[in-house]
Amino acid sequence: MNFFQNYKKQLLSIVIIVLAVLALVTAGKKQKATVFDNAVSLVVVPAQNIVSTVSSWFGSRISSMRDDTDLNAENTELKAQIALLQSENKRLSLFEEENKRLSGLLEIASKYPGYKTTGTNIIGKDPGNWFLNFNIDKGSKDGISSNMVLTTAEGLAGRITESGYLYSKAQSILDSRSSVSAMSLRTGDLGVVKGDYTLMNDGLCKMEYIDKGSEIMKGDEIVTSQLSDIYPPGITIGYVKEVVRDDNGLTKYAVIEPAVDFKHLTTLLIITQNFQKDVSQ
Repeated sequence: MNFFQNYKKQLLSIVIIVLAVLALVTAGKKQKATVFDNAVSLVVVPAQNIVSTVSSWFGSRISSMRDDTDLNAENTELKAQIALLQSENKRLSLFEEENKRLSGLLEIASKYPGYKTTGTNIIGKDPGNWFLNFNIDKGSKDGISSNMVLTTAEGLAGRITESGYLYSKAQSILDSRSSVSAMSLRTGDLGVVKGDYTLMNDGLCKMEYIDKGSEIMKGDEIVTSQLSDIYPPGITIGYVKEVVRDDNGLTKYAVIEPAVDFKHLTTLLIITQNFQKDVSQ
């Protein structure tokens, strides 16, 4: 008994060495695990499973984080590309609008080849839906003066009432103070197209002083007549919407729907010629 006590460490070391040698000798030859192998596996296998599970979890997390980083970078790049495309689209839209504006001016100018003209933009207007009185971006610096005529591709818009150095004030044919000598293009019947308080809110005006025997009817085109002291003849004013006989039965008037869209004016053409300086009709 004392022998084992005295040489316990040495004997344990010998046993371990022998087992190790046996393990090396039998490695690759045994068909079945030994009791020692099974005992060791009870500790090693769970530990390996834990290590494998933890390693797999960390690997998945790292891979997921890497994927998230890649997706965020890709998302940021796509947003930048979208912003760039939107900016480019706006720039092209501005070019398109400018091209339309210039094309519109050329179209207007082609309708009045006998007059000197210049284009202008509206820069302000009185409150309300309709363009009754408004400001344009051309003034005396550009040779603009009062009573010059304003037109669009569709027809007569109005006239200049006051010219500043860099801008001018204008009055449309819808304004109640406006008065234009006019005639029916179909029949030659004369009258005066005026703005009317009761009609301007509907974007309409009135042709007065029509002879009771005139043949003006709904749909007739009304143009400026040769009797006007301000407007050159032949410019389209609008079209007859309705013919009404006055109470006295001696005259009748026509409700006129202007050819110009007075809700959406942006660009006009100025006929840079005064036919007469005073504003009388």
